[in-house]
Formats: sequence, structure tokens, C-alpha cells
Amino acid sequence: MAEHPRPDHFILHLSDTHLIAGDGDLYGDVDSEGRLRQIMAELEDSGARPEAIVVTGDLADKGEPGAYRKLRGLLEPVARRLGAQIIWAMGNHDDRGAFRQELFGQIPSDRPVDFVYDVNGLRVITIDTTVPGQHYGEITGAQLDWLAEELSTNAPDGTILAMHHPPVPSIKDLTVLVELRDQPALAEVLEGSDVRSIIAGHLHFSTNAMFAGIPVSVASATCYTADLNLPTNATRGQDGAQAYNLVHVYPDTIVNSVVPIGTFATVGEYVPPAVVAARLADAGIVIPAARPRHRAVPADELVVPTHDRDLSLTGPIGTL
Repeated sequence: MAEHPRPDHFILHLSDTHLIAGDGDLYGDVDSEGRLRQIMAELEDSGARPEAIVVTGDLADKGEPGAYRKLRGLLEPVARRLGAQIIWAMGNHDDRGAFRQELFGQIPSDRPVDFVYDVNGLRVITIDTTVPGQHYGEITGAQLDWLAEELSTNAPDGTILAMHHPPVPSIKDLTVLVELRDQPALAEVLEGSDVRSIIAGHLHFSTNAMFAGIPVSVASATCYTADLNLPTNATRGQDGAQAYNLVHVYPDTIVNSVVPIGTFATVGEYVPPAVVAARLADAGIVIPAARPRHRAVPADELVVPTHDRDLSLTGPIGTL
């Protein structure tokens, strides 16, 4: 018998797509749309079937409405084919008004974009860490009060908190300027809650840490990444090492796996799925099945937050 069963949940975690509305390359240097299309094609070719696709901010580089429409046109067909929900979180490059209007069909507003999603019993909460006109992050007192109220009731399979600015130390000096501020206030709200993992972006490289006793997983960007092979005090973006994360949720742990963009030469033997199954059977190994999901997700169900932080919008938002 294997040490662990199949995961209860499987989520795809993307971040920092930085799409632009028009043609051309991002900053004249990188095809952010092309990199995202490549990642989606490679994902589908892999046969992966996530229940949800979570994108943790900086969806559009300049907050342009056309960039959000382009992103929907790129990701939603893939999500339909995979039978996955899409969960959007705000980033500092995003515009709250265009974000609400283009992704949720709501009236434009400068209110923080905070939502709650049900992914087959796994609760995903997106908290807006952005400060309009700034690149650093902050969570207001009203948002923290709302989050505390949401977390006062446990979800069947626990909660994942999705945000843009990660509550982790800055290993690059320049990122101190754009980090999440007043982190102890968030830690106080999360203490004793059912939050099992925090997923974030913003840094443009993959990293992991602990915050308030909760694992934090930061996904690298899909557009361009931060070069960590430099002196500590130096910073440089690079068109390479783009990646996304696979999030597998088990009864007693969550595993975050980094998948780099691109395909590479095979080393040693390629073992196809049928041969893998045969070898496990020959060894007498059985991997226990996952617990039954709490509900089936229709293939055309894409964006279904259960409710918004604004009480006037409480209730189903609907499918776009």
C-alpha cells in the first residue's frame, strides 16, 4: 500500500501573466501572450485535469480592459475543456474597475476585489492586497474583519488563501519597496483558522516559506522571471524560467510542484502510464483512492464565486 492516497483536490496555480491589450511584446522584450499560450498547450498535452485554475494577480500589465478580454479568450476555452473553474485575484498592475467589469461583469468600482469560491468542498478565498497607484501591498482593516468572519466557519476540506503580495521575507533588497505591509495583522486573523495554504505571486520567481504557521507557496511568473543568479543587491528580469505550480491537496498536507515552461531531451527511459501501472501492480503497490468530491463541477462552469466582500453583492455572482 502506498503511504498516501490520491489527492482530494488538484489545482493549477498561475501568476503574473502581464498581458497587454494590443499587439507586440511586453516592454518590447517578451511575448507574454505567447508564453501563456505555450504553458496552456503543454498543460493540456500532459493530460492534467485540475478542478480550478487560480491566477494570483498582475493579469494585465497596465490594467487595460482589452488585456482582460484577451486573457479570458485564452484561458476560458482551456478551462472548459478541462472542466475547471477559473479563480482570478487582483495584482498591483491590475485595475479594479476594469477587473470587475471584464472578468465578473460587474459595475466598475474601486472597492477591493475579495471573493469566496467553493471548489468541491475546498474553500478558496481571494483577498485583494493592492493599493491603487502603488506597487506595495496592504490589507485594510475592513478586509481583515471580513476575512475573520469568513474564517469563523470551517470549510469541509479547509481553505486556501490566494493573494498577490506574499507574506514572506524579501530575499532581494529592492523588493522590500513592494512587499506586503503590516503582515502581523494578517497573521492575527489567520491564527487558529482552517487556512491550510497561502498561494501568491508578485515576485516573478518560485519560492516557499511559512507564515503564521501556514505554508506559503509563490508561483513564478508566466511572462518573465527574476534572475536569482545575481549578487544579492542586484535585480534583473529575464525571458526564461517561466513556470506554474501544480497544487495537490491531501487529507493531511498540500504539495506544491513547480513546472517550468518548455520540453527537454529525455534522459534515460521514458515510462508510459500503462507501464507505470503494470510495474506498480507487479510490485503489489496500491495507491488508495481519494475521498469522494463534494460536488461535480459542470464542464462549462468557469467563474462562480459564492459571494463578494460587499454585502450588496452577497449571493451567487453567476457564470460568465
